[in-house]
Amino acid sequence: MSNVELGRFGESTTAALLDFQRSRHLSESGECDAATWSALVEAGWHLGERLLQLMVPNLRGDDVVDLQGTLTRLGFDCGKVDGIFGPDTMRALCDFQRNSGLPSDGVCGKDTVEALDLLRRQSGSGPGAVALRERLSLSSGDRNLEHLRVVVGHFGGLSALARQVVLALRQRSATVLAAEQVDPVEQASTANRGAAHVYVGFEASPEPCSVIHHFAVSEFESIAGRALAEHIATEATHSPLRPDITGVRMPILRETVMPAVLWRLGPVESLTRSAPEITRHVVRGLVRWTEVETEN
Repeated sequence: MSNVELGRFGESTTAALLDFQRSRHLSESGECDAATWSALVEAGWHLGERLLQLMVPNLRGDDVVDLQGTLTRLGFDCGKVDGIFGPDTMRALCDFQRNSGLPSDGVCGKDTVEALDLLRRQSGSGPGAVALRERLSLSSGDRNLEHLRVVVGHFGGLSALARQVVLALRQRSATVLAAEQVDPVEQASTANRGAAHVYVGFEASPEPCSVIHHFAVSEFESIAGRALAEHIATEATHSPLRPDITGVRMPILRETVMPAVLWRLGPVESLTRSAPEITRHVVRGLVRWTEVETEN
């Protein structure tokens, strides 16, 4: 940012903000919205600057991302590397402390950070425990649509489309819950409480758009989420929709603990006649996701 622009939101500030949004897999709007501001605050934390432990509300920040990323690379499964210090992260931390001869109190302080630093310098840079678990779940031959618990959500007035998808999945014997909350965190809580296997959401765009998002940050990508996005996109390859696939850290994808995708579509006016087609692509994509084994 130039000295000329200090104290005002000018071109260089906008460019810096866009760079930050791009680096954090956020929507590149150039506006400091709630998600961007939250990410800016979280980016200010570095591992070792504060005690990390299970609290209500959960601690969030880049220091938590660093902790989770290190734990999972060392073989301690803390769940999704999402920067949220939840119960899975606490359990993984306790396991690490126990294996390192430290007090297993679930609090990441100076001694724990030093032990982590020592071991990560000696470890490789493999995919980590979470990625391996997702790969194993994808290659399992026991999965099928009839045994799947699916949460279907929507944002921006796509309730009719969501209802069609819910009905179509129920006709294929899947257990389906419709999430109607406006707030993505509340939708994610519904999915998490219901122990869903997968979340499928739809978001309306005022502009022409067809993008299927899955969760990804620089340190982690949901392999199962990306695989589902790819299967749905493959089903839609020959349709006018032809969705792109992008990894982002949108709240609904970050807060859900299961694999999740969000299909952003627009303009809304054109979706009514496309709803049956979209529904077919999603159902067939889920079938492929549950039946096709992933080669590792």
